[in-house]
Amino acid sequence: MRSPDLSDEEKQTLAALEPRLGHLHVRQRLGLERDYEAHVFRAGTHIFHLENWYSIHAWIRGALRFSGLHGRGRRNALDIQVREHDVELPGLPASFDGYTVLHLSDLHVDMRPDFVPALIDIVRTLRYDLCVLTGDYRARTFGPFQPALDGLRQLREQLNGDVFAVLGNHDTLRMVPGMEAMGYRLLLNEWVRLTRDGESVYLVGIDDAHYYRVENYHRAAHDVPAEAVSILLSHTPEAYRHAAHAGFNLMLCGHTHGGQICLPGGIPVITDADCPRRFARGFWKFHEMIGYTSAGAGSCIVDVRLNCPPEVTLLRLRCAEPR
Repeated sequence: MRSPDLSDEEKQTLAALEPRLGHLHVRQRLGLERDYEAHVFRAGTHIFHLENWYSIHAWIRGALRFSGLHGRGRRNALDIQVREHDVELPGLPASFDGYTVLHLSDLHVDMRPDFVPALIDIVRTLRYDLCVLTGDYRARTFGPFQPALDGLRQLREQLNGDVFAVLGNHDTLRMVPGMEAMGYRLLLNEWVRLTRDGESVYLVGIDDAHYYRVENYHRAAHDVPAEAVSILLSHTPEAYRHAAHAGFNLMLCGHTHGGQICLPGGIPVITDADCPRRFARGFWKFHEMIGYTSAGAGSCIVDVRLNCPPEVTLLRLRCAEPR
């Protein structure tokens, strides 16, 4: 098989990640990024890529200014809410009862310079056992990513303990070495075992299932025991059907921003996800799997929020059966 020409940066990424992820996945992900990341239209699934249609961005901002909502929307985008929920999971080991997961999603940390300080003010006060991030760290889907890494570095300094993450459709595989060097652990079709008092829960992460379609459940969870409680990190809720039939107990995701600009009552106008609209924000269930879609902490396309506050989420795992 003839390999496409790679930049020096891509060669370094390939060399760093190939032993862990395999030659095929790394080369495929980098190749798809080159083909698709800056496109507005492309053949196949998700042919319309609104994030890259920059004339639409200007039109939305203009419409918001004309309606007098732009200033309010920008203020709303920094009014980050802390959502706290209990999640009952059948079969959860007793030692994990009360185990708290901080879920952050869709940060787009380089969207505006005052976002990361606002997020840090929130997360530095929270108590949790584990932090997970479900993708979209960069504002654009292409171009420089160092500003996003700089913001992630500031955030990581304020996060306690282990932090696991997956990539979204705005992210490039080239970000992974930098993120891992600062203390994030990326799960790219991989799993890790969480242990407490000799008992275990499995955390699994898949690569982007929305735009690049490089999720691989067999590689991600083949070695997870069938009877174990498992939590899936996915950037998008669109992975719900395969995830449920793969036997995951809980799926944490984002991508939709809850709509970001919603009608009164929080009704999303656009969710940009090929799944039922009830999966666009909050809790949902498919067969035996519980899902939670974060409305996201950041903003995309335009830095405004209307009728859809940004959020960070504390999920306390609870035993669903008497101990």
